[in-house]
Amino acid sequence: MPALYHCYSRCVTLYQVKCRIRYLNLPAVQNQTSPLILTFGAVDPVGAAGVTADLAVFSALGCQGLTVTTALLIGDSARIEDLQETDPDWVSDQARVLLEDAQVSSFKIGALQNMEHASAIAEIVSDYPDAPLVLDPFSSRLPEAGEDADELLTIVRQLLVPQASVLMLSQVELGRLAETWREGDGGDEATVEENVRYLIDLGCEFVLVTGTPAGNGHGDAVRANTLYGADGMVRHDAWQHLPGPFLGAGGTLSAAIAAYLARGADTPTAVALAQDYTQGALAHAQRYGMGKLVPNRNFQLNDKETS
Repeated sequence: MPALYHCYSRCVTLYQVKCRIRYLNLPAVQNQTSPLILTFGAVDPVGAAGVTADLAVFSALGCQGLTVTTALLIGDSARIEDLQETDPDWVSDQARVLLEDAQVSSFKIGALQNMEHASAIAEIVSDYPDAPLVLDPFSSRLPEAGEDADELLTIVRQLLVPQASVLMLSQVELGRLAETWREGDGGDEATVEENVRYLIDLGCEFVLVTGTPAGNGHGDAVRANTLYGADGMVRHDAWQHLPGPFLGAGGTLSAAIAAYLARGADTPTAVALAQDYTQGALAHAQRYGMGKLVPNRNFQLNDKETS
């Protein structure tokens, strides 16, 4: 291997050194140009969910991720064994230090386990109203919040939902969230559209409900995702149901939406592109061990290498 440089010194003085650089081509230093996304969530050692999974999605879609850790998990591809929550002050400090240093193009908030985390994050993102916010408040990967689950969901509804550009949740999760405002009012039979309207009236711009009926005579092998806005249904996308079971499918979709919003897409376009990307990641999913399939967030890169 040739030397990167040769130095020749004539010892007239200590500082008279002449160097001849060879084979060294240093690029000019450039400022960050990829969109920055700040994501709040747990650290999953498998990388199937939480901020570790988000970083993979952001990178695959041409963005740079910044993270605020809300919890550390112990688990594998089958289950979570234990969870250690981050001190709420640390959650705030992580975010404040990052945001004082860099300008982010969007936020993503994943599932939360702690009411103080939800309140702290709501206060932080309220200072950046121009950056799109994707809220994905449920995760089957994480255990229930226990006795505080209802109160936590109430705080999410009151403090985070009104700030969300996109709230993403399944039809079942929408019903669970609706219990925080419908309990005892005789409205248990409210429709999806009525529950969505309530959330949009709170200030949420769009609600993406996953797992809705595909309609048009489609069978159980087809699932649909429906995006609602202030004027009602915006888009209704039917997808072939893949058998799985998958770990982190929903988080992949919400992270992809955040990435496309950070790159400047409008919300309906971002949702459409994110669904295409997620379907590809699921179709190329990998099994790390004896547990569930993990979406392959880098499937596009793998396809290029094999083509």
